[in-house]
Amino acid sequence: MRSQAILNRMNVQLEKTILWLGYGGLVPFVGLALLIWLVPGRQEAAMALGLVAYGALIASFLGGVHWGTGFLMGEAAPRMQFVWGVVPSLGGWLAMLLPARMGLVVLIMVLLGCYAVDRMTYPAVGLGRWLPMRLQLTTVAVLSCALAALRVWTQ
Repeated sequence: MRSQAILNRMNVQLEKTILWLGYGGLVPFVGLALLIWLVPGRQEAAMALGLVAYGALIASFLGGVHWGTGFLMGEAAPRMQFVWGVVPSLGGWLAMLLPARMGLVVLIMVLLGCYAVDRMTYPAVGLGRWLPMRLQLTTVAVLSCALAALRVWTQ
């Protein structure tokens, strides 16, 4: 598969960059979730909205990966590869339209759905080796959203 050949050419430096960017992407999730617990009143809502917005962007990125792998697969790409690619963006958009407390819950479901689909599709396109990292990233993102939702729902 073409994607496997591309991955095989990755050097160690590129893999380190991917890890730094992936785990660095958790800083807004964790930071905003903690700020929601630390800031008073009205600013709490702004932090929650920021978290929903960031999560929606990440969901769109996760969907976009499926378009990229679909293009690499060419004619062999299943149509669902592209259909799924837009679902996380739509879920993130819905989360942004809702009040932050509901948006966080929708975002949790979208992030979990993204991981579930990735777990089924990544191995077929040569990306299975990234699933442990994806699980860790999803776990921290979802826990951050859940922690924020707990605070927002109890206020």
